[in-house]
Amino acid sequence: MAKAPLFNQAGAKTGEIDLPDELFGQSVNEALLHEAVVIHLGNQRQGTAMGKNRALVSGGGKKPFKQKGTGHARQGTSTSPINVRGGKPFAPVPHLYTRKLNQKAKGVALASALSLRAGAGKVVVFETLAPAAPKTKDFIKVLESAALYGSKALILVDANNQNLTLASRNVPNVNLQRASDLNVYDVLQSDTLVLTKASIEALKVRKEAA
Repeated sequence: MAKAPLFNQAGAKTGEIDLPDELFGQSVNEALLHEAVVIHLGNQRQGTAMGKNRALVSGGGKKPFKQKGTGHARQGTSTSPINVRGGKPFAPVPHLYTRKLNQKAKGVALASALSLRAGAGKVVVFETLAPAAPKTKDFIKVLESAALYGSKALILVDANNQNLTLASRNVPNVNLQRASDLNVYDVLQSDTLVLTKASIEALKVRKEAA
């Protein structure tokens, strides 16, 4: 069973905690991790890039110059791609990059990512993260006490907390998310995964519901 250091609200280490095997003790499926990341990045694309081909640029209609006697190659339209302000050959057109990963595969990929972080010793757990006041300097002190300040930390909570959101939003390299919104890409992008006891339970509920 994977273990992680346990910290209190102030960032002081109080011991270790066992991480659930169904989330943090699975074999790593690299092929599925790759697929999940590719699909996630593709889903972020707007797919609205577009250029004008020779049919869409203004102009055309009249033959630019007579067929013979000019010394130039014959042309039938001014919208040809070889002309200045002509159409773009093979212009990009709007394209839908959205793909879906089925729920079972998504759950396996997420467990693989979490297990990869746990196996590398990059998971820490706090008993709770609920600041009494929305003060960034106080939150930074907590991160410094836990030796997390400066690293790319993904903090998972079970529900929105206004004080924590306000205190963490200006801290560099800190990404605050709800456990229900977690995805493989964000787990792999982070250096350290910061959990709370409540967020672990929320992850277990999410896996059972999948």
